[in-house]
Amino acid sequence: MAGHFEAVPGGGAAVALDEVEVSILRSLAVQLLELIGPGDEPEADADPLAALFAEGPSKPPADPALRRLFPDAYGDDTEELRAAAADFRRYTENDLRARKREDALSVVRALDGLASASEESVLLKLTPDESRAWLGTLNDLRLTIATRLEITEDEESERLYRLPDSDPRKPMVMAYLWLGALQESLVETLMS
Repeated sequence: MAGHFEAVPGGGAAVALDEVEVSILRSLAVQLLELIGPGDEPEADADPLAALFAEGPSKPPADPALRRLFPDAYGDDTEELRAAAADFRRYTENDLRARKREDALSVVRALDGLASASEESVLLKLTPDESRAWLGTLNDLRLTIATRLEITEDEESERLYRLPDSDPRKPMVMAYLWLGALQESLVETLMS
């Protein structure tokens, strides 16, 4: 089971992780939270209806990784499509950011809730809802790392595995590939 998710009775999934894996996952999830940002917390006496119609940004983020996490809904071939994309972003991005934050926080909380890592490995058990949050966060982490490393969809994973140890990108490439294997394992587990 080490590094491979397996189904648990009642839904959800479980995986054995060692202390280093827990540390890497937690660090990456915290970095993702920092990248996404804190978000706007509604005031205690705020009008819930007004909050429902609160507007978000209308322009894509400047950071390429954030643009990958929050892409435009439509192409930008015409002024009309750019205007539609701006409207769509204005009314959806805040909610999408909040969901991505909650998913990443779910990952951090699950990892923080593990027993002391003095053992060789610990067993992480996820409910179906936690599994969905983990899938989202694993995907967001992979997209962010791929953007930072300029890995394209056409990139051969075999070439990535063969990077020389002297290549400064190697640790992040290995994290990217490992996260992909975890994500694939979780998808297969939940679909079985």
